[in-house]
Amino acid sequence: MAHHFAIGIDLGGTTVKTALVDTNGNIFSQVKLPTLADQNPEAVIGQIKKSIDEILLISKGKSISGVGIAVPGLVENPGGILKNPANFKGWDIIALGDELEKMFGMKTVVDNDANVAALAEAKFGSGKDHPDFLFVIWGTGVGGGIILDGNIYRGPHGGAGEIGHISIDHKGLKCNCGTIGCVEAYIGQKYLSNRTIEKLQVNSDSKIVELVGGDLSKIEPIFISKAAEAGDQLAKEILVEAGTLLGVMLGGVMNTLDFRVTIIGGGVSAVGDFVYDAVRASTVAHVQKPLKSGIKILRAQLGNDAGMLGAAGMVL
Repeated sequence: MAHHFAIGIDLGGTTVKTALVDTNGNIFSQVKLPTLADQNPEAVIGQIKKSIDEILLISKGKSISGVGIAVPGLVENPGGILKNPANFKGWDIIALGDELEKMFGMKTVVDNDANVAALAEAKFGSGKDHPDFLFVIWGTGVGGGIILDGNIYRGPHGGAGEIGHISIDHKGLKCNCGTIGCVEAYIGQKYLSNRTIEKLQVNSDSKIVELVGGDLSKIEPIFISKAAEAGDQLAKEILVEAGTLLGVMLGGVMNTLDFRVTIIGGGVSAVGDFVYDAVRASTVAHVQKPLKSGIKILRAQLGNDAGMLGAAGMVL
């Protein structure tokens, strides 16, 4: 059977990554351009158009089923309407999908980047054997996507999967979203770094200090993880605590959705297996008894390519 192809675009705050992808999730060519998000919508759309033009030139003669785009922020369909994306100057409400469909005459689908990454794992990654799962993006913040029967569940208003703003303590820390006790306020990248700095100010005997050359302002989860893998006890404690708190939230979601599988991606997901063990133990401790034996916490497989692969997957 002949291969079919799609164009997958990952629209980030700094870079537009565009790829030609086949039905098996293979990337045949890729173009990277600056997003120009600090200019205006016209500049950004111009960069997207330029990247598509380059891919079309490279892919001449191939059958392309359409264009998929992963974007930050809330998306309303039909029309691929992108609403007020953070860090994009001058954007309000723009029907990005409709605009590009008119330009190129190809089916164009736009969705939130967390949903798209979830779909990538469902089609090509750790979720291939699991038709129903929760996808978690654990990085700067905590985001998510819900996969039901192999498809993205968006909810009636497109906002399903915002798991980072589930409260795990109604009297806890204030989150940037304005509510109290969100899991993101406890395990997001900024929190982990700040928590580590606080602990190091009390006891600086840690490999973390060495890894950042003594400059605590440079602390990021990658350094905490490296220190933990080298046997640093403080680093292990911080990451196990974060994994345990993530599991508290996951237990509630598993109970609500009757799911057994969670796949974790994002920058912080590169932490060691001992953190995944902590996430699983905490999740199991917070689900009802009938769910306990089936709980799986898996590591995402697709890394930085997930946006492009999932975007293409929407139209393949």
